[in-house]
Amino acid sequence: MLANLLTYPYQLVVRSRLWLYQQGLKKSKRLPRPVVSVGNLTVGGTGKTPMTMWVSRYLAATGKRVAILSRGYRRQSGKPFLLVSNGNDILTGPKEAGDEPFLMATRCPGIVVAVGANRYELGRWVLEQHDVDCFVLDDGFQHLNLERDLNLLLVDVSDVSSLKSLLPLGKLREPISGARRASEIIFTRAERQEDTESVRQLLESALGESIVPITSRFHGTGILCGGSDVVHDPFWLQGKRVCLFSGIANAGSFRHLVERLEAQVVEELIYPDHMAYTLETLEEIQQRALQAQSQVLLTTEKDIVKVIPIWPYADPVWVMSLGLQFLDGQDRLEHQLCSL
Repeated sequence: MLANLLTYPYQLVVRSRLWLYQQGLKKSKRLPRPVVSVGNLTVGGTGKTPMTMWVSRYLAATGKRVAILSRGYRRQSGKPFLLVSNGNDILTGPKEAGDEPFLMATRCPGIVVAVGANRYELGRWVLEQHDVDCFVLDDGFQHLNLERDLNLLLVDVSDVSSLKSLLPLGKLREPISGARRASEIIFTRAERQEDTESVRQLLESALGESIVPITSRFHGTGILCGGSDVVHDPFWLQGKRVCLFSGIANAGSFRHLVERLEAQVVEELIYPDHMAYTLETLEEIQQRALQAQSQVLLTTEKDIVKVIPIWPYADPVWVMSLGLQFLDGQDRLEHQLCSL
């Protein structure tokens, strides 16, 4: 009863908004190019950024000119629309663009990246400057004012509890029945069969129908020295004393990836998602790493772009490059992308 009281105001707002779109009282708008949306049902890290980059690079590899549209969460620029990359050059930094759009711009050469709250108007603005063939909508599952041709829903099967309650008590942005809007449901962090089955059963019970999800996992593809061209194989970490720090939504997943490489995590500093690093923060990180006698100070791709420009110490900061691996259903996804 208490749980229902806590979530009722949020649930009322969410359900009312969904109902307005379902009844046609609020209209979705269509861009003159195909749109692929990557999103989720929950707050927190399900792997939207790696999936958005994979989809964008796949489309580009088929010869399409691609633009990523992102909200630019917590960006400092007040401009309604901002071009992060024109496909050739990075035009702004992580503070102005937001850390995730900036990361996507650096990791997706040849792809336009733009940020703005209204993705329909943002898409029209991009088309005035670049003749793109398709759009990839980052974190777009709840962005109902823009129609999409392929609606990809990511579900982190390693965190089944996140699917059980609406905000503010739980992590659900909307009722789990919203999964019906998905063209494809993609399970992430699906290494454990028992996790996959547990989430599949939960979704099928909520939807009243069977589902055949695409399954995937993340893995380290390399260990890079921030600010240099030095790159090691991920298993370079094996047996080393490692100090981790991160400001991401799922720090536990980052640690799991590192421990899977048989590194010895001797210290871990976890900061809020989208952390704005300061010199004081970096001093804390450096001191904790020294006290733990770590051999490697390691962070994520999302964090390194904000840390390196202000890192004041001679000791290197290393970063794990993240890769996406499909376990089942990749051919199905590729077929749908090629059909756009």
